[in-house]
Amino acid sequence: MKLLGALILVLSLSAACGLRCYSCTASDPHSCTQTTTCSYPFNRCYTLYVSGTVTKGCQYSASCIKPFSCCEGNLCNSAIPTGPSVVLLLVSSAIITVFL
Repeated sequence: MKLLGALILVLSLSAACGLRCYSCTASDPHSCTQTTTCSYPFNRCYTLYVSGTVTKGCQYSASCIKPFSCCEGNLCNSAIPTGPSVVLLLVSSAIITVFL
């Protein structure tokens, strides 16, 4: 029962915080470190490369057509792997280890 409560807490906190995306306009995709929390109706992160410049930010799914590269999930539009799914896996493994 404690495991179920912890799982519900983690899922509700991640849903309540909203989608987070990298947001910038730069010539080097690796220099994009600023993040933003997307407001409604934006439900995707995007990356756009035009003439040697990269632009990143929030987008809604209906606008995710070429040349936009869209993805789902927090900080998924990074050029540097962030691994939010790995962190979630480690946290859930720790919770299972502690409560079982």
